[in-house]
Amino acid sequence: MAQFFAIHKDNPQIRLIQEASHCIEQGGVVVIPTDSGYALSCALENKRGVEIIRQIRRLDDKHNFTLLCRDLSEISVYARVGNQEYRLLKAHTPGAYTFILEATREVPRRLLHPKRKQIGIRIPDNRIALDLLGNFGEPLMTSSLMLPNEQMPMTDPHEIMKALGHTLDLVIDGGFCGFEGTTVVDLTNGLPIVTRLGAGDSSAFSDLV
Repeated sequence: MAQFFAIHKDNPQIRLIQEASHCIEQGGVVVIPTDSGYALSCALENKRGVEIIRQIRRLDDKHNFTLLCRDLSEISVYARVGNQEYRLLKAHTPGAYTFILEATREVPRRLLHPKRKQIGIRIPDNRIALDLLGNFGEPLMTSSLMLPNEQMPMTDPHEIMKALGHTLDLVIDGGFCGFEGTTVVDLTNGLPIVTRLGAGDSSAFSDLV
């Protein structure tokens, strides 16, 4: 059965952040709060964790996962970022955006679409998530917590615990953090293309197209 941590959204308890980081380091699959709802997460090299997340969400091998990063320097390790992309990322992170970029060889192949070597990357505007990323020291592989055949993501940590506690290793209760997914912006073709409307303000990119 999963552990359950109630972490203060504005002043996260250092001890609980450290314990959550250790859980991920030991191969745990963890539910974390972000600025666009709760997400399933694990370490990049955690093959078992990725498979558990695929099973929970019933995802095929064509699903694009998202890397949750703590800052721009970390993004540049896992994605190809030119000057134009860097300026856009700097202006809109942290925030509720997922940016599609060309992946570098640092991204495990199993996280990529089999035909397109691209990866979704974002920096969340959520103190718990950022503190966890900073303590862990590496990006996290994430997927929004949307169960099969459901139209809305799960938003209540206690309900998440009841439904998935037997499968997960840790559920972090960070309070209500929304239910709308990120705005997805494709940066692989020069100009930004908004491919999904979400919590991030898409009008910020309309003048750039």
